[in-house]
Amino acid sequence: MRSFADINAIAETHKGGAKAVAALLPEVRSDAELLALPDHRYLSEMARRVFRAGLKHAMVDAKWPAFERAFWGFDPVKVQLMSDEQLERLATNPDIIRHLGKIRSVRANAAMMVALAETHGSFGRFIAQWPSDDVVGLWALLKKQGSQLGGQSAARFLRMVGKDTFVLTDDVVAGLIYDGVVSKMPTSKRDLQAAQAAFNQWQVESGKPLAHISRILSMTVFS
Repeated sequence: MRSFADINAIAETHKGGAKAVAALLPEVRSDAELLALPDHRYLSEMARRVFRAGLKHAMVDAKWPAFERAFWGFDPVKVQLMSDEQLERLATNPDIIRHLGKIRSVRANAAMMVALAETHGSFGRFIAQWPSDDVVGLWALLKKQGSQLGGQSAARFLRMVGKDTFVLTDDVVAGLIYDGVVSKMPTSKRDLQAAQAAFNQWQVESGKPLAHISRILSMTVFS
């Protein structure tokens, strides 16, 4: 497995220098910033991720003000109490995306957030306190306890809210394969843990967030 210094050097060569690489890195919020983010913003971004899956992001984003109105500002306590009839009516609302399964997922994910908030004080606190060296464990929990958060959705939601996480894009996976970490897109628990271990090692070497490491790794691949 390459050192992170070698990976970074290749990325800088491909992109034209350190400043060019830095300009492409995603935002990572501090634990304090994650704590300060209200739970209704977490639910909004989680729902946005679910609706973005398989659709053009710009189209979903253009409709988001209507989603905010339809779901009462995404207050998890209110949304978890929505009736089946209310959700079915939303599935006929032309201002939003009329996908009943995804609409129902918003209520299910609101209920998950409320339950976790009752245990941890807030959903934001739960997210902030989860250790980055086991972020794949957080993906698994969100997939198991939430709705429509499998595949890349949990990781992409976390990236959207600024929680430090790597994302297994095709280029990142290509980099992991090159380094002998995995042989294909990681889906099994063993392969996901192998990917986590590689990122943990690169983080120890570099002191950088996982999100930056994965983006830099992706820059080593020509696609």
